[in-house]
Amino acid sequence: MNVVVQVFAGIAVLVHLLAFAWEVLLFERPGVHAGIFRIPAENLPATRLWSFNVGWYNLFLAAGPVTGLVLLHTGDAAAGRVLVLYSCAFMTLAGIALGVSDLLALSRPRGAGRAGALAQALPPLAALVATAF
Repeated sequence: MNVVVQVFAGIAVLVHLLAFAWEVLLFERPGVHAGIFRIPAENLPATRLWSFNVGWYNLFLAAGPVTGLVLLHTGDAAAGRVLVLYSCAFMTLAGIALGVSDLLALSRPRGAGRAGALAQALPPLAALVATAF
């Protein structure tokens, strides 16, 4: 697995770790819930469970490429490669789903999820594309 794939997989991990921090640790800060997620303070009680659950989901998803990269560099290259590529495909598809939900304006003002969708989908997609080179 080339270094470009590994770097973009690492960036994808960092994006998901940042999402975990925002959604679980920092969600109740106005700059996070109102600024990033566009959720008014009066809606915090209704959205806190969602945020907490999605944050842990992002943390567990980030563990896939990390584990894969560790395996890749500690002797089980085949398993590491599969885990990194599967996790990157999963992240890409989840980012696409977020983008589609934003286009359909399923839960928030339209456009609110565009940056998140791009941040979630583009680094792992770049890792997948880089496997061809």
